[in-house]
Amino acid sequence: MAENQETVFKSVQELANDNQVPEKYIHTQGSINSSSPMLNVPVVDLSLLTSPARQQELNKLQSGLKFCGCIQVINHGLADSFLDKVHEISKQFFALPAEEKLKYARTVVDIYGYGNDSVLSDKQKLDWTDRLYLNVFPEAIRNLKLWPQTPECFREVFEEYINNMKLLSESLLKAMAVSLNLEENCFLDQCGEGREMIARFNFYPPCPTPEVVLGIKPHADASAITILLQDKEVEGLQVLKDDQWFRVPIVPYGLLVNVGDQVEIMSNGIFKSPVHRVVTNADQERNTLAVFIMPDVTVGIGPVEKLINEEMPRAYKDVKNYVELFFQSYQHGKRPIETAMICQEQD
Repeated sequence: MAENQETVFKSVQELANDNQVPEKYIHTQGSINSSSPMLNVPVVDLSLLTSPARQQELNKLQSGLKFCGCIQVINHGLADSFLDKVHEISKQFFALPAEEKLKYARTVVDIYGYGNDSVLSDKQKLDWTDRLYLNVFPEAIRNLKLWPQTPECFREVFEEYINNMKLLSESLLKAMAVSLNLEENCFLDQCGEGREMIARFNFYPPCPTPEVVLGIKPHADASAITILLQDKEVEGLQVLKDDQWFRVPIVPYGLLVNVGDQVEIMSNGIFKSPVHRVVTNADQERNTLAVFIMPDVTVGIGPVEKLINEEMPRAYKDVKNYVELFFQSYQHGKRPIETAMICQEQD
C-alpha cells in the first residue's frame, strides 16, 4: 500500500525538511500577520456547573459563544498527566519514518487516514499541515486499519480520550441549551442517536515563509461543536471577529470549544460559528487534536422553536445532511452556512 500511496502526496513535513515551499501553498493577497491582538476567550470552569456558582459559569459560557463563538474549558475531568500522553502519541506518530506513517495513508478519494489536503482544483491553495483523520464514534464507523499501532500505546490512549470526549460533548451541549433557558436535551436530540465523532490530529511543521503560508485556510466548522486540544506551547489559531484576526491564547491543560455551523443554526444565530485559520511559524512545530461532533446526517436540524419570535425571527431554514452542503459550498469559496440563511425583508 505504501508504494502506491507515495504518488498521492508529498508530506508537508518532507517539504519543510527540504526547505521547499511550492507555489500552491503561497497566498499572494497581502502578508499574513501572526502578531494579531489576543482574543479575550472566556474560561469556563466545568466543575462549577454542579455548584452554587452554576449560573455564573453558564452566563460566562453563553456570553463567550455569543461574543466570539468559543470558550476555554478547565476542570473538564481529564488529568494533566493524561493530556500529556495524548500530546505524546501525536508527536510520536508524526515523528515516525515516512514508510511507517504511509501504512495508514488515505486513498486519493478519501479524507480518512494519514495525509494532507485533497487537491480539488488547480487553483486551490494548500494548507501547510499533515493530518491523521479518523472516524471514532460510533464504533461501527471506525476503520481500525487506519489507527496507528505505533507508538504502541496509541490506540489505548486515544480510545480513552475519545470516550472522555463523548461524555464531555454531551455535557457541553446540555449546558449550552440550559444557558439559553431551553430544555437541556434540545441540542443533543437534534444531533440524533446516529451522531458521529471525527478526530483529526494536526501536525504543522515549521515553515520557511510564514508570512505567505497558512497552516489552515479561513473556514468555519461543519460540526455541531468542535473540541480542540491545543499545542501546549506554540500558538497558531486565529479567529476572525469584526473583520479582524485575533490570536487565540493557550490555556495550559484547557480545551478550546467552538461552535460549529450546525449549532449556530439550532440556536437561530445566537451562538456564532467563528471563522478561523491557523498561521505558521519559521521555528517550531505545532501539534493539535480536534474532535468534531457531527449530527446524524439522516435527521434534519433547524432553529429551536423557542428561540424564534417577533424580535428574533427564524434566521435559518431546516437542513438535512449539512455536511454535504458544506463541502459543495466550501469548494466554491462560499461560507456554507449562507446557503441555509433566510434573507429577512427590509422595511
